[in-house]
Amino acid sequence: MAQYSGEVDRVFVALADPTRREVIQRLGRGATSVGELAGAFPMTLPSFMKHVRTLESNGLIRTVKVGRVRTCVLNRERLTLVDDWLAEQRRIWEDRTDRLERFVTDSLEEQE
Repeated sequence: MAQYSGEVDRVFVALADPTRREVIQRLGRGATSVGELAGAFPMTLPSFMKHVRTLESNGLIRTVKVGRVRTCVLNRERLTLVDDWLAEQRRIWEDRTDRLERFVTDSLEEQE
């Protein structure tokens, strides 16, 4: 997973902002126009577009423009980086807690 570290870092930076996480959550239900997405947030459209560009530049979403309407689509594959990283961390911590449990159990058995 170390070879993907830069990619994972960029995804986490993009997801660090609550507005961007809300956008990702909303797009999980399906593609939506930028105008519809922006309407849910108390900010100007140019400010909202900065969030869209951040998500797009980090590969979390794609935008498609048809006429005057720009539609955002979630790139679910990119989220697998986060899922894989979290699974690896979960394995590491489970191994550590298992070792700690064995150590404590062995120590208690030695005292008996």
